[in-house]
Amino acid sequence: MKNMSWNELTKKPPQFIDLFCGCGGLALGFKKAGFRSVFAVDSDPTACKTYEANFNHNVFCGDIASLRKIPVDADMIIGGPPCQGFSPLGKMSPGDVALQNHVVLNKLWIEYLRVVDQVNPKCFVIENVPEFFHSREFVKLTKEIEKRKFNFTCDVLDGSRFGIPQNRKRGFLIAAKEVQPSLPAPTDERRTVKDAIGDLPLQPTGKDWHIGRNPTSTSLERYKCVPPGGNRFDLMRKRPDITPKCWMNKPTGSTDVFGRLKWDEPALTIRTEFYKPEKGRYLHPAAQRPITHREAARLQTFPDGFKFIGSKIQVARMIGNAVPPKLSYHVAVAVKKTIFRYNSIHTHEELLAH
Repeated sequence: MKNMSWNELTKKPPQFIDLFCGCGGLALGFKKAGFRSVFAVDSDPTACKTYEANFNHNVFCGDIASLRKIPVDADMIIGGPPCQGFSPLGKMSPGDVALQNHVVLNKLWIEYLRVVDQVNPKCFVIENVPEFFHSREFVKLTKEIEKRKFNFTCDVLDGSRFGIPQNRKRGFLIAAKEVQPSLPAPTDERRTVKDAIGDLPLQPTGKDWHIGRNPTSTSLERYKCVPPGGNRFDLMRKRPDITPKCWMNKPTGSTDVFGRLKWDEPALTIRTEFYKPEKGRYLHPAAQRPITHREAARLQTFPDGFKFIGSKIQVARMIGNAVPPKLSYHVAVAVKKTIFRYNSIHTHEELLAH
């Protein structure tokens, strides 16, 4: 058999279905790697509209459990079942009234596998927080994957080792039929906050999501107390008179709260409320303000041309919840190699049959 190119073996771009798609961070990396999104599902209306605006097809907006028939065929499935119950920020006491909702969310991988059974893809990718990969639900998931005779591999990838200007860790599982999949090796390309946002105006322009807030004079004075790499403890030491009492009464704790980014290092994880300095290390390295939506999107490696649809809070939630597209791209390249091996086997079998 002659050596065949990727295009010869696939004949057309591999098609994927995106479950729990969000605004499309995971899908964007796969698109850049040469895949084509043909169907997507999410329950967040604004995320669905954003996805539709960037991938040019309709999204099923609603509970995945109510979607009984997938209307398209695809080579593969990607997606990240909701992770609130596994995230460190989502831990709750047993008496929490929301606990039952999180139990339901934690089992949405079952719906994911229901779609796998229906579509019968060559491979699929599940993304989630690292904690999921150490849970009892994950053990159940892997047993079900083995029952379906898929080979799989999984690990936690650190975005900062793949050229993402952010210390963000996400877990990935790649499953495939007949061949053993592999995850991408770190590139160890290092990008900093300055690499990502250093060219943006220090003063928000109010355009293209480079939007600021209107802090009070007290907030501005608080910001000035925090140096690059500093946090609320700098404020407590320099200006106890304007430090919130709850912080003064808590002399220990997180060193990220009310923290300021440093130009020459990656950011810490960008979460959904990055516009609130009290929620983490979100103060701009040089300006007296938290980072803007555009800066957060840059730190997540969204290109400036990506269209976000929704209110400030809705778009911030989409940005913070997304998989960095550049990290997704590296995973997609590894998946492409897996599909190439799968297609090589079947192409060889077809040639032998003739």
